[in-house]
Amino acid sequence: MSKDVLTGAEVLLRVLDELGVEVIFGYPGGAVLPIYDALFKQERIRHILVRHEQAAVHAAEAYARSTGKTGVVLVTSGPGATNAVTGLVDALLDSIPVVCLAGQVPTKLIGNDAFQEADTTGITRPATKHNYLVRDAGSLAPIIREAFYVAQSGRPGPVLVDLPKDITVGSAPLTPATASRLKSSRFKGKASSEGIKRTIEAMKSAKKPLFYTGGGIINSGPEASTLLRTLARKTGFPVTSTLMGLGAFPSPDPQFLGMLGMHGSVEANMATHGCDLLIALGTRFDDRVTGRVDAFSPDSFKVHADIDPSQIDKIISVDVRLEGDVGETLSALLEAWGDTPAPDLTMWWKQIASWRSVDGFGFTQDMTPSAVIRPQYAIKRLYELVQERGRDTFVSTEVGQHQMWAAQHFQFDKPNRWLTSGGLGTMGYGLPAAVGAQVAHPDALVIDIAGEASTLMNIQELGTIAQYRLPVKVFILNNHYMGMVRQWQELLHGSRYSQSYSEALPDFVKLAEAFHGTGLRATTVGELDNVIHAMLDHDGPVIADICVAENENCYPMIPSGAAHNQILLGPDQDTAAAGLTEEGKMLV
Repeated sequence: MSKDVLTGAEVLLRVLDELGVEVIFGYPGGAVLPIYDALFKQERIRHILVRHEQAAVHAAEAYARSTGKTGVVLVTSGPGATNAVTGLVDALLDSIPVVCLAGQVPTKLIGNDAFQEADTTGITRPATKHNYLVRDAGSLAPIIREAFYVAQSGRPGPVLVDLPKDITVGSAPLTPATASRLKSSRFKGKASSEGIKRTIEAMKSAKKPLFYTGGGIINSGPEASTLLRTLARKTGFPVTSTLMGLGAFPSPDPQFLGMLGMHGSVEANMATHGCDLLIALGTRFDDRVTGRVDAFSPDSFKVHADIDPSQIDKIISVDVRLEGDVGETLSALLEAWGDTPAPDLTMWWKQIASWRSVDGFGFTQDMTPSAVIRPQYAIKRLYELVQERGRDTFVSTEVGQHQMWAAQHFQFDKPNRWLTSGGLGTMGYGLPAAVGAQVAHPDALVIDIAGEASTLMNIQELGTIAQYRLPVKVFILNNHYMGMVRQWQELLHGSRYSQSYSEALPDFVKLAEAFHGTGLRATTVGELDNVIHAMLDHDGPVIADICVAENENCYPMIPSGAAHNQILLGPDQDTAAAGLTEEGKMLV
């Protein structure tokens, strides 16, 4: 082939470079060897070799979430593509822009059950925002450009491009960029002026208003978080957040009520139940937030602002629809509010203060040096000691009790620093996510707050961390159980702990050393601070094995199917302080 003629693989990389791609997370195989050969011959795009394709997608998700760019994944055909499916569904539910480039057998073999063939587009159709099968070389460049447009536009999400080997190995034209073909499903619009007007009228007359914010604010970009903070200041309204929206509004701020939902704060959940105006911004009313749908915020006037119109009125019927980018909606609300003085919300804040006095996240730690570490205390001390260092910090998590405790006790005052799996609840997310965040921010402090069971789901990524000398810190709350499973078994299944205890855990200190890192362990309160200091001071990768109380439950908890004012509290809470009725530790 003439040096003046490009292969499909070379065209692919030229277009990726044109689109500003700097990093690809991937794993090679036969169907994508032409692409890897082209990667070898260039120096502009960096490739990070993961140890499993699921991890490649999670790393790309975190790269995207922490930078605002689109994450890029490269996997081979068959098992390479199917291994990526969990990550793609994770990105779909959490609205993360990812483009997955999947190898495929040559076009003439498609449908013949060839080696490592799978119906990748069929398998991933429900797992992605959109997918493509490139059938001719002339469509390669336009499809790649459009894939990035689709991933980024409207409600972000994952897009897969299936690349037959004959397309990437044969010659292909590098067609110039043109306007992407728009499809009706890609909504781009602004909230109607009538909707803004009705919302402002409701805001001016409300006595018990609440901003209910979600990950859409973070996806909209940093300006949206700034606009939210400005609007909250001007109105004096309290703010709550979903798990995915943490960081959009500063957690330490007195106007912030904390996270709402199943393991959210008492004040956030009670305010959601009792408000007379609920303004939902960039959120989709998922079941972990709403609880019992017919009892969700029963007496409120509801406004829903979201870029995806299909999410509005999908679960909760609302009074005002604000369809459009939530950042633009916030800007319009601010402009319409103008110089209106903040309303007198004294009585509302007094009520919120009474709920706050319950201290639903509170706990008591025995400070005897030999005492067992409570997991809440471990995260609290981690947060405090991280704050002392003043470094830009990104926190990923696995999924389970530790994830909820991290959301409760590790505070965020900036967006894009909290990286967790929300909608799919994917165990094994946190370690590869930490890889993606550390690659994107080499000088930042990146911590994976983990559980021992979830960590083992993608433990092989310690090899990726070692190969690229990534100074990731893994902070394991080790209670020997699948903690959230054990908690539900205790509360809902008569304490029958069926298959939730791990009897053969590895020695995490030795495991860290086997992967060329440093391992540390704390088994008592007296050892905890020294271990955290040593972890944070070390300039390489560290696993800190924090042995915590085995039978600790995560509270508050709204049982499945209950309303927001039916909150199961832990043994450390005192409902009498707030004048709330106690019935088996349930607020009613």
